[in-house]
Amino acid sequence: MPYYQRVGEVPRKRHVRFRRPDGGLYAEELMGEEGFSSDSSLLYHRYAPTAIVKAEAVPALTGGELTPNLPLSPRHFRTQDLGPSEDLVSGRRLLAGNGDVRISYAAADRPSELYRDSMGDECVYVQSGRATFESTYGALEVDEGDYVVIPTGTIHRWVPHGTVTALTIEAAGHIRPPKRYLSQYGQFLEHAPYCERDLRIPSEPLLSDGEDVPVLVRTRGGLTRLTYRNHPFDVVGWDGCLYPYAFNIADFEPIVKRTHAPPPVHQTFEGPGFVICSFCPRPLDFHPEAVPIPYNHHNVDSDEFMFYVGGDYSARAGSGIDVGSISLHPAGFTHGPQPGAVEAVIASGATTTSELAVMIDTFRPLDLGPGALACEDTDYAWTWAR
Repeated sequence: MPYYQRVGEVPRKRHVRFRRPDGGLYAEELMGEEGFSSDSSLLYHRYAPTAIVKAEAVPALTGGELTPNLPLSPRHFRTQDLGPSEDLVSGRRLLAGNGDVRISYAAADRPSELYRDSMGDECVYVQSGRATFESTYGALEVDEGDYVVIPTGTIHRWVPHGTVTALTIEAAGHIRPPKRYLSQYGQFLEHAPYCERDLRIPSEPLLSDGEDVPVLVRTRGGLTRLTYRNHPFDVVGWDGCLYPYAFNIADFEPIVKRTHAPPPVHQTFEGPGFVICSFCPRPLDFHPEAVPIPYNHHNVDSDEFMFYVGGDYSARAGSGIDVGSISLHPAGFTHGPQPGAVEAVIASGATTTSELAVMIDTFRPLDLGPGALACEDTDYAWTWAR
C-alpha cells in the first residue's frame, strides 16, 4: 500500500526491545514483499509466530482442473445458478484461470477456517451480504460492493452475517493501485479516481486466545495445515505500508469523455498479468453526435472477464446478460453491442447509465473451471447473429 499506517501499540523505534506487562519481550515479525526491497509492516506478537506443533498435507480444495477455452468462443456464465458453498475459502467454485490468476465464486453463510495464501495477494469482491474479515492485522466489517485486498501471507478468516456472495481473485503476485494513479513516492494523484480517504483498514488489534490452532496454508507445492501452539491473532500492534484494506466500488469516481472512453479509464487495481476495472454509474458520453455505448472491439492481447453486479446493461439487451452474469470475451474474438442496441440507446435519449460491473482483463488466455462450465448459457455465442 502507498502510505504508512499505525495500529495499536508499537515501540518508538524499530527492532528494539518491546516488553510485555509481565516483563517478557513481544515477538517482532516483519511482513515484507520482494525480499526486503518493497512494502512491509512490523507486527508485534504476544507469542512467537514461529511456534508450530504439527504440519499435515491437505488434499486440494474442491475447485477442480482448468480446461482450455476450446473451441474458442465467447461465453456467458450465470453465477446465480450455482448452489450454496461451504465458506468463502473452501467453498470457492473455480470459474477461470491461468498462470497469473485464478477467479472463483462463492455463496457462503458459515465462517471459514483460518487461512493463509502464500502464493500471492487476493482481492475478494463482495457481491452481496455482510461479513467480518478477521486477520492478524485486526478486523474489518465489509459490505456489498467492497473490494477486500489481502496481502500475501496474511492469516485471516471470513465470518459472514447471513449469506455472502463473492468473486475471489487469487493472484500469483501482488495486487496494487495502478502506477499511473500514484506519485513517485506512492501518494494518490489528483487525477486518480479514488484516494487514501476511500480505503478502510483495521482500526484496532484483534486478540484471540487459544492453543493448538490450525491454519490452512496455500503454497506453490499444494496445501498444508499448520497447527500453531498459540492463536495467531495475538498482535498487540503493527505499523508500516503493507496491510489488508477494503475499498467500496461506490467510492470509485468515474472518468468520462465527450465520446466513449475505453476500459482503462475504469482501472482500479493491477496484478501480474491482469488488471481489475470498475464500471460504475456515470454520465453517458455527451458529444452531440456521440454513440453512447461501446463500439465493437477486439482486444488482441487480452481476455475480458466481466462480472455484472448491478444496474441496467443497455448494450447487452437481448443477450441474456443479467445481474449475476459473467461474460468471457477471449482474444481472437471481436465483441460489442448486441444487434439494435446502438440505435435503441440513441433513440432513448439516455444521459446516464446505471451499470455496475467488475472486469478482469488478463494478458494470457483464461482457461475454464468446472464452476463456470456448470452454469454456462451455451446459446450466448450466437446472440450477435440473431
